[in-house]
Amino acid sequence: MYGLWKPRVLGAWKVPSTGPVILAVNHSHNIDGPMVMGVAPRPTHFLIKKEAFIGPLDPFLTAIGQLKVDRAAADRQAISRALHVLAGGGVLGIFPEGSRGEGDFAALRAGLAYFAVRGEAPIVPVAVLGSNEKPGRLIKGLPALRSRVDVVFGDPFEAGDGSGRRTRKALDEATERIQKQLSSHLENARRLTGR
Repeated sequence: MYGLWKPRVLGAWKVPSTGPVILAVNHSHNIDGPMVMGVAPRPTHFLIKKEAFIGPLDPFLTAIGQLKVDRAAADRQAISRALHVLAGGGVLGIFPEGSRGEGDFAALRAGLAYFAVRGEAPIVPVAVLGSNEKPGRLIKGLPALRSRVDVVFGDPFEAGDGSGRRTRKALDEATERIQKQLSSHLENARRLTGR
C-alpha cells in the first residue's frame, strides 16, 4: 500500500494489542479492504464476498487468511470461521454495510452486531477516506498512484448492553448503537482529515 499510494494512518494505537477485536470499515471503493489490511497494526481476517475468490486470487486470499462468504444466504461455514478468528483472539474485518456504496454507514446489516455480541469482541470503527476521489489514469478502478488515502481508527466500543442477551431484539438494539458510533466516527474522521 505504501509503495503505490500515500496512506496517512491516524489512531492505529487505538486498536487493542491483544484479544479479539472487530474492525468495522466503511466501504466506498474496492481498495478499502486491502488498504486496511496493509496499514492495520495487527493481521486482519476480512469477510470477503465469494465472488472475489476467482482465478489466482482464490489461493492468495485464502493463504493470507481472508474468509470467503456467500452474501446470498446464511453462510454457516463463514460464520463459524469468523467466530473461530475471534475465539482465537484475532482481528476480524467487516464491511458492516455488506457491499460497496457511499461508505457512510447509513445502512448496516445485522452481522456486525451478531459477531460483536457472540464473539465478545470490541468494535473499532475505521474510516477510509480519499480512496474514491481521483481515479487512476492507467487503471480507472484504482485510486491515482501516489494519491493520499486516509485511514482513521476510532476508539473501541462494546456493541452489547452488558446483559449478554443474543435475542433478535438485543441484536437490533446493538445494531442501532453501532450505527450511531460508526456515523459519529466517520463525521469526526472527515473533520480531522478535512475530507
